[in-house]
Amino acid sequence: MSKGFTAADVPDQTGKTVFVTGANTGLGFEASKVLAGKGARVLLGCRNREKAEAALALIKAEHPDAQLEIVDIDLGDLASVKTGAEKVLEEARLDVLINNAGLMMPPRHETKDGFESQFGVNHLGHFALVGHLLPLLEKTDGSRIVNTSSNGHKMGDLDFEDLNSEKKYSKLGAYAASKLANLLFSFELNARLSGKGGNPIAVTVHPGAADTELARYLGAAKFLMPVMRPFFNTAAQGAWPTLMGASWPEAKANQYFGPRGIGELAGPAKVVQGNAKSQDPERARTLWEASEEMTGVRYLG
Repeated sequence: MSKGFTAADVPDQTGKTVFVTGANTGLGFEASKVLAGKGARVLLGCRNREKAEAALALIKAEHPDAQLEIVDIDLGDLASVKTGAEKVLEEARLDVLINNAGLMMPPRHETKDGFESQFGVNHLGHFALVGHLLPLLEKTDGSRIVNTSSNGHKMGDLDFEDLNSEKKYSKLGAYAASKLANLLFSFELNARLSGKGGNPIAVTVHPGAADTELARYLGAAKFLMPVMRPFFNTAAQGAWPTLMGASWPEAKANQYFGPRGIGELAGPAKVVQGNAKSQDPERARTLWEASEEMTGVRYLG
């Protein structure tokens, strides 16, 4: 698409079911609103029930006929991930799983299961979620898994001797590592699915520089946001790569979608390219094996 992909390019979604994590705010909320407006049944995966209900009400105000359901899920708690997945498994079909929930550069803290929070929420929680939901995805023709990464993956690497950043913690380093993990997860997931007929497929997306609540941990830098805002996508525009990954009819396994503007910071979505580390088979396989060990969720072995 030479002009790039926007919300206006999302085709009719009637009859489809989509599950979005982190759906009450930012990119997840905006993607959920568009997909619901296009006729999809949207499951709003949220950690906070009150915020989830507020998000549902906002979508209903704009799209009164929207088919919406709240799924209580905390990606930082593997027990909650399993419980949330069990609710989704009650659905007749699951066409798209959008792994959107995430953290960006908080002070170091741990998930309920003892994982460094960014690696735990951004990668491990979604790794486990896919494992739980795979049977439903596999039986839904044309299904997709959309993993949300960041251009920040290019600054990251994975220390397989210290995935929990116990020896050394850098807010930016841990974030970049978790975003590299998102791309490697898609890469290895597709490799393992290819021998099972290629259904579902996994794609990855990044929003560029989008004005969302993730900036809450940026410290003094967040005060630059008003100055930088004209160069950013809004949250709605930042959701365009997610919407492309979720709904573009021509999407293929391992494609990566991001903004088409300079530096992939803003603008309509297009197919972009991750770095060499994000497509390294050995890294991808080692990450998968480590993720199975850490979460206790094993699939596609």
